[in-house]
Amino acid sequence: MAKKVKVLIVDDSALVRQTLSELLTSDPDIEIIGMAADPIIAAKKMEEMLPDVITLDVEMPRMDGLTFLQKIMSQHPIPVVICSSLTTEGSETAIKALEYGAVEIITKPKLGAKVFFEESRIHLIDVVKAAASANIRKRTHVHMDVQPKLSADAILAKATGAMAETTEKVVVVGASTGGTEALRVFLEAMPLDTPGIVIVQHMPENFTKAFAKRLDQTCKISVKEAENGDSVIRGRALIAPGNFHMLLKRSGARYFIEVKEGPLVSRHRPSVDVLFRSAARYAGKNSVAVLMTGMGDDGAHGMLELKEEGAYTIAQDEKSCVVFGMPHEAIKLGGVRQVASLENIAGLVLNQCGEQAVKKH
Repeated sequence: MAKKVKVLIVDDSALVRQTLSELLTSDPDIEIIGMAADPIIAAKKMEEMLPDVITLDVEMPRMDGLTFLQKIMSQHPIPVVICSSLTTEGSETAIKALEYGAVEIITKPKLGAKVFFEESRIHLIDVVKAAASANIRKRTHVHMDVQPKLSADAILAKATGAMAETTEKVVVVGASTGGTEALRVFLEAMPLDTPGIVIVQHMPENFTKAFAKRLDQTCKISVKEAENGDSVIRGRALIAPGNFHMLLKRSGARYFIEVKEGPLVSRHRPSVDVLFRSAARYAGKNSVAVLMTGMGDDGAHGMLELKEEGAYTIAQDEKSCVVFGMPHEAIKLGGVRQVASLENIAGLVLNQCGEQAVKKH
């Protein structure tokens, strides 16, 4: 019998604590070992039993979540999932929390339509299990129940072949748990004239805008949250908006983005499989694909389709991944041409595109 994931919920809202508890305990592999209204109470509970994962609000009385997070990471690192509101200020604080060592972001649960609530439950459980297996503290594989999931067929039918020739290269990237830091390392190595980059990072709605803004400030290239119809151009990276699928399309020699609604694909929205399938159809061998750290198998099937269309496909190696799930599944399927450490991925991509990496001073 698999060991249960022990979770400590820290939030000043009794309703949020109760809702999170009910959602998480619907999975037999998760156990709530405590709930706390603030970090002071949480610290006392942690003296009695250490959790495998902490869900942490960022705005609380007596001690804010960021301060508590810094204490955890400096004294006894434990995987932390940030539970944040959907406000602009809240999203910017949550992005800062990722830089401080949190592994994932979730949004505060809201009671709504049955489909919305079920999607929230699936996402929450997956995030907590991914956090439990993160390399903050090396853990054995956590058992996950098999639940029905849709493939990229739900959004875009598989192509019989790529479109006509074009010489312009495009880079497509997928990432999940641990991906925010991996993407920062990757994008900061990109020169101003790098080929257009299109990214799916599993992240809630609204947070992708704050994440893109943060990267835009630290990278030589421009980075923005993708909008429907955006052109994919040199020197710019487009990040899929949370809660929307993103497809790469082409009209003549111009690549552009389509942002659309739809069901969860491979348990995610946005889905890497959807982006990769669209790239296989509209860019084919002119694309370079990268699959980074993350739990599950989103992107694995899409990467195989890209490879079959002649694209150069790269997976992040286990040592540099926070969670080796997604790259590992792509490797097992045979969709990966090269496995590389995070520090070497940018150079490999640029080499395939005929470019040179930015030298760090």
